[in-house]
Amino acid sequence: MAKYILKEVKTAADERVWLHVDRPIYKDCPMWVCPLDNDIRNVFNPERNKKFNNGEAIRWTAFDCATGEAVGRIAAFYENNASDDYEQPTGGCGFFECIDNQEVANLLFDACRDWLKSKGMEAMDGPINFGSRDAWWGLLVDGFQYQALYTNPYHQPYYKALFENYGFQNYFNQNTYVWRAESGVLSEVALEKARRVLSNPEYQIKDVTNTDLSEAAENLRTIYNKAWALFTGVKPMSEQEAQKLMQTLKPIIDPNLIYFAYHNDVPIGFFVMVPDLNCVIGKFGGRFGIIEKLRLMWELKVRKSCDRVFGIIFGITPEYQGKGIESAIMTYILENYIQTGRSPYKTFEFAWIGDFNPVMNKMIERYVCATRHKMHTTYRYLFDRTKEFTRCPRIGFKRPAK
Repeated sequence: MAKYILKEVKTAADERVWLHVDRPIYKDCPMWVCPLDNDIRNVFNPERNKKFNNGEAIRWTAFDCATGEAVGRIAAFYENNASDDYEQPTGGCGFFECIDNQEVANLLFDACRDWLKSKGMEAMDGPINFGSRDAWWGLLVDGFQYQALYTNPYHQPYYKALFENYGFQNYFNQNTYVWRAESGVLSEVALEKARRVLSNPEYQIKDVTNTDLSEAAENLRTIYNKAWALFTGVKPMSEQEAQKLMQTLKPIIDPNLIYFAYHNDVPIGFFVMVPDLNCVIGKFGGRFGIIEKLRLMWELKVRKSCDRVFGIIFGITPEYQGKGIESAIMTYILENYIQTGRSPYKTFEFAWIGDFNPVMNKMIERYVCATRHKMHTTYRYLFDRTKEFTRCPRIGFKRPAK
């Protein structure tokens, strides 16, 4: 007789059980923050997630046959456009939670593998998101002593063995860096470059209070597309995407946390940061109704109880990289905001710096002077176990034509 069984999520009641599998698993983990149910529920809502236009998703909950208790969960998904970007059609599995039991984990992984095979996939990445990479992506493998950032996953340390024992292999790592305001230290090299930039009247650093959100979105899009256009496999940001990003952030924006750098009034760099909502939402127990929304605004805008910043996106146009623009922005924040005593923030964190992007890692270490303190791993499992596994290639830098 089977010790564990899987049940597909089909009803609202099934979904509630699936969503809440994580509660008992992390009940003794002080660094875990209960995610908002709606944030995860929306991933699997075809009306909210455009990935369903060209893909599918399925979810299962694992139950202990003897007790009837939910002991694990997982989701599998694929998108036709994205699946063909790899060496073989590749789907994904994610939102994995499990008791410390390899049998349960294997049952969940097998279900994803078999379902994805039936859809024409030849590999699966996990744990990943059925959506953008900036949320619910990767397995935490280092930094368990630190609280996760909003929508960045936190996991039990034993999950790493569950994945690797099954046969998943490290496809790439994602680094999270921290810059601590209390130290207020930049390296001598970075500080010298920052002083050179800030003393030159041709350069200016401004926060978002100096412009409206629409203009800020267009400046961000211009810089982003220049900064990333020379990397293979990176799609440019559209005007609509830039405007949507700013409007999405509008309710939680702190104008002291969004900065643009200009040279002769031309935008050349930006840091877009927001208060980390995980400092507040842990009290909500996954709920986010009108009461929780009011509490969030009270904590962010009135009490200013959030002391951690989430650096969600930053970039410098290629011709200005390595000239100290990054250091100039951090120095400007330090001197004009933090050291004035107006800032409630103690740490600034920059997440999702892939090890396949050595240029970005070098920039944030050398010029922003941040320290790596967390790491997530994105794993890949090839269905053909005889096929050679290769890690994610480094981002190729395309030299501009002369």
